[in-house]
Amino acid sequence: MQYTHEHLEMQNTLRRFIDEEINPHVDEWEEAEIFPAHEVFKKLGNLGLLGLNKPEAFGGAGLDYSFAMAFAEGLGHISCGGVPMAIGVQTDMCTPALARFGSDELRREFLVPAIAGDTVGCIGVSEPGAGSDVAGLKTYAKKDGDDYLITGQKMWITNSLQADWMCMLVNTSEGPVHRNKSLVMVPMNLPGIEKAKKIRKIGMDSSDTGLIYFDNVRVPQRYRIGEEGQGFVYQMQQFQEERLWCAASSLAPMDDCITQTIEWAQQRQMFGATLADQQWVQFKLAELKTEVEALRALTYRACDLHVKGEDVLELASMAKLKTGRLTRQVADTCLQFWGGMGFTLENRVSRLYRDGRLGSIGGGADEVMLGILAKTMGIAKRPPRG
Repeated sequence: MQYTHEHLEMQNTLRRFIDEEINPHVDEWEEAEIFPAHEVFKKLGNLGLLGLNKPEAFGGAGLDYSFAMAFAEGLGHISCGGVPMAIGVQTDMCTPALARFGSDELRREFLVPAIAGDTVGCIGVSEPGAGSDVAGLKTYAKKDGDDYLITGQKMWITNSLQADWMCMLVNTSEGPVHRNKSLVMVPMNLPGIEKAKKIRKIGMDSSDTGLIYFDNVRVPQRYRIGEEGQGFVYQMQQFQEERLWCAASSLAPMDDCITQTIEWAQQRQMFGATLADQQWVQFKLAELKTEVEALRALTYRACDLHVKGEDVLELASMAKLKTGRLTRQVADTCLQFWGGMGFTLENRVSRLYRDGRLGSIGGGADEVMLGILAKTMGIAKRPPRG
């Protein structure tokens, strides 16, 4: 995959917006442990950036997925991880299934305002007892006439304290765990919804993360995305784009971390020379830069095949696995070179060290990615679907 003039122009527009409207406020938002999602999303919507690969009939630009990847990579220039993650939830985590399988009525009601930036969405999959084990979720939707009555809880939900709606994966029937789930659009202002707790984290500080309770929340069955019982399949497809987004959005932060460390090392005097004069430092930074470029090539290849309509489960899982591990390696190595200065909150490298740790957990832990790869490689047996 190679970015065209149109891709680069879109990234230039995004970068100007980040420099003017986001980065000057990041420290303040990190301190507050929340950012004004509605305000930021509306400005992005006005620029036409929240629906690049979504259907034109519903306010999107109708472009191919490579533009979504270019957008995700451009978000990496935000000087924290929480804000781009929140934006990525809106564009690549809670709307793909809605755009692909939702009825026209549902897309007019939820997708159109999401693309315009008039509403904030979240994705409701994880629960206290079911994170990476998606099949094990317990939240249940019982039919009552033309409605569902939803009872349960969702945890670790990004954007949920500000969200106007949740794209929820929920059990809608008894039976095999891979065929009894549906994706349902749930407005977050309905009776029976309690935003029970804001979860404090060791990183991603500016992103609000909630524990949400649902007590017989009445939702029309017409708010279901696509076919009943196909939610697990739809969510697995959403995960592929989420994992590609994670990989693309990590590239610029790692590049910046290495560049800033080089600049620091060239100034830092020690033992009659600079830190950058030490061959170990030179070689280690060169190795890290090579690893980032290898991840970029893998991510671009996966994106290219995804645009062509090919199954990228294996490549997306590889990219996600490599992203989590490499982000940790880059941040940890560079922080060590910064010494005591790297152990301060104000340091951008220390922020990547804290924010980047989520990469090996969220969206499917490293071990889940390895399990997927073992199956696609034919090493591990696939369990019977049920």
